Amino acid sequence: MKNNILIFFTLLLLVSCKNEPQHLVKIEGKLLPISEEISTDKSIEEFIQPFKEKVEAEMNTVLSYTPTDLVRTDGELESSLGNLMADLCYERANPVFNTRTGKNIDFAMFNYGGIRAGITKGPIKTKNAFNLMPFENSLVVVELTAEKVTELAQYLIAQNKAHPISKQLKLVANSKGYNLTIHNLPLDNSKTYFVLTSDYLQNGGDRMVFFKNPIELHKLDYKVRNSIIDYFKETDTIKIALDGRFTKEK
Repeated sequence: MKNNILIFFTLLLLVSCKNEPQHLVKIEGKLLPISEEISTDKSIEEFIQPFKEKVEAEMNTVLSYTPTDLVRTDGELESSLGNLMADLCYERANPVFNTRTGKNIDFAMFNYGGIRAGITKGPIKTKNAFNLMPFENSLVVVELTAEKVTELAQYLIAQNKAHPISKQLKLVANSKGYNLTIHNLPLDNSKTYFVLTSDYLQNGGDRMVFFKNPIELHKLDYKVRNSIIDYFKETDTIKIALDGRFTKEK
């Protein structure tokens, strides 16, 4: 009898230990408020401090100087900061593009919303470039048909906003239509045009769908922010003006 009882409990133990598939039943979270009651770890602070000091020193490095405030709101259809951004990106990117292709960029265009901060009068520091362009966007060149460039011009007119465009393009809109020139020449329907922009906009960001599916796409492997920093490093004093690159006549 004892043997039968022992065998019974042995079998029961084996059955109860059988591996069954596990299923997640519930996930619980707990809110841990951060307050002064939580003490800091001195060892972690001491480990981080040298890196923190290095980053702060780099961010506060003076790169250039501006005698005026640079903002995106000092003009109706163009701005000092927008003009600067488009022109400096063109200036930094065109030599790269020319070296690789033997061709030149026709003009540059970016978006108003991509300018995230202004630069006040005085020294321009590295942190100003990061505040201006906090995103990791890269420069690209798209080859567009004249039809697509026409769509670009119509977009600018419809938006009625100071999107950054470089000085190589001039757009004058009026009640009868508009006049568009690139390098002081009217749009040539038989030509294609090389336009500098960001990879974000090239993918249709800000509804700039005319940049999508270009004839050819050239990736420059050059971040917008890096081009800004490089330009500031090489330019002692920033000189920029509103020059009427996009206007509307009554």
